[in-house]
Amino acid sequence: MSGWAGGLAGGALIGAGAVLLLGSIGRIAGISGIASGAIEGAAGDRAWRVAFLAGMMLAGALVLQFVPAPPRTQTGPAALLLVAGFLVGFGTRLGNGCTSGHGVCGLARLSRRSLAAVATFMGFAMVTTFVMRHVIGVPA
Repeated sequence: MSGWAGGLAGGALIGAGAVLLLGSIGRIAGISGIASGAIEGAAGDRAWRVAFLAGMMLAGALVLQFVPAPPRTQTGPAALLLVAGFLVGFGTRLGNGCTSGHGVCGLARLSRRSLAAVATFMGFAMVTTFVMRHVIGVPA
C-alpha cells in the first residue's frame, strides 16, 4: 500500500486509536503526554501509558515485516538534527502538547486552545519551510 491509500489507512488507524482510547478510558492520545506520564507520572497511571507506547512500537515492527521500509537518508549534519529534535521537544512542552494531542484529538473535541496551538505550529512550519527552501536554498 502506498501513496494516498497508505495515508488514508494510516489516518483512519490514528483516528480509530484516538477514539478507542478516549472512549475506553477517557484519555487523550497525545503522544508527548503519554510518554511523559510513562516516565514521570504516578505509578498507578503508568500501566496504560506503557502499554500504549509498546503497542505503537509493536505495530511499527509488525508493519515492517510486510511493508518494506524506505531507505534511510540523513539530510543534514548530525548536530543540526540534534538541535532540531531538542527544539521540537521544547516546543511540545511550551505548547502543552504535541501535534497528535492538539491536531488530532484537540481539534476533534473543538478545543480553542488546540486550534491556537495547531495554527501556531502550522504557521511556523510553513514559514520555516519557505525560509529553508527559498531563502537559504536547502533542497527538498
